[in-house]
Amino acid sequence: MRIGPVHREAVLIQERVRIPDRERPYRHTPGMQVLLVEDDAALATVVSEALGAAGHSVQRVATGADALAAREYQLVLLDLGLPDLDGREVCRQMRGRDPDLPIVIVSAAGAEMDRILGFELGADDYLVKPFSVRELQVRIRALARRAGLERARDATQVLGRLQLDRRARRVTVDGAEVHLTTKEFDVLAYLCEDAGAVRTRSEIIEHVWGGHWFGPTKTLDAHVAAIRRKLDGVLSITALRGVGFRADVVA
Repeated sequence: MRIGPVHREAVLIQERVRIPDRERPYRHTPGMQVLLVEDDAALATVVSEALGAAGHSVQRVATGADALAAREYQLVLLDLGLPDLDGREVCRQMRGRDPDLPIVIVSAAGAEMDRILGFELGADDYLVKPFSVRELQVRIRALARRAGLERARDATQVLGRLQLDRRARRVTVDGAEVHLTTKEFDVLAYLCEDAGAVRTRSEIIEHVWGGHWFGPTKTLDAHVAAIRRKLDGVLSITALRGVGFRADVVA
């Protein structure tokens, strides 16, 4: 039987899933409740089975409307090519309802501008099809850690008018909450750990996305730009060309 593009994609993923048990990473990672938004049944089955074997609970829906109506999940894997709604609109609405919800866009559209747009709409990560399920598992683990589903730091930091509560993952300015995405919060918190000092690009990416990050470095720039917009006049984030970024309180 001839394999079409969608089924070929699923076959590629299945081939990469066959990893000997001794090589399977993070087998003891606490399971998460994952909402898989994917209209391709074959692809959804492969991903669901792989994540289920890793200890995650997967709820699969095939449309944007069902995704927006779903409840009881901790992380979203969101395909952009849905039959009813544009996945980008689904991402935007989900982010508007829950600023801290980890969202991973999964799409065949892998151009730089596609990824940047996804991050600007509120995605925390962007995975291009076809992909390795092992890579997906690593990224889910990193998001779980950053989203505070593992033990969070107990620290509240005050920087001028800004207050950063790491345990609650909450940022306020003059008492009013500023909504940041999961990754935006992580970038900001890392820069603020040592305000006034320079964090290199590689240090930030390693800390926020982990050592297994395979995405474009401009992902970091997109997140910094979003933080600047949301904290304009409160916190200054200076880019040092070829080095990294420095956060300073605005007097």
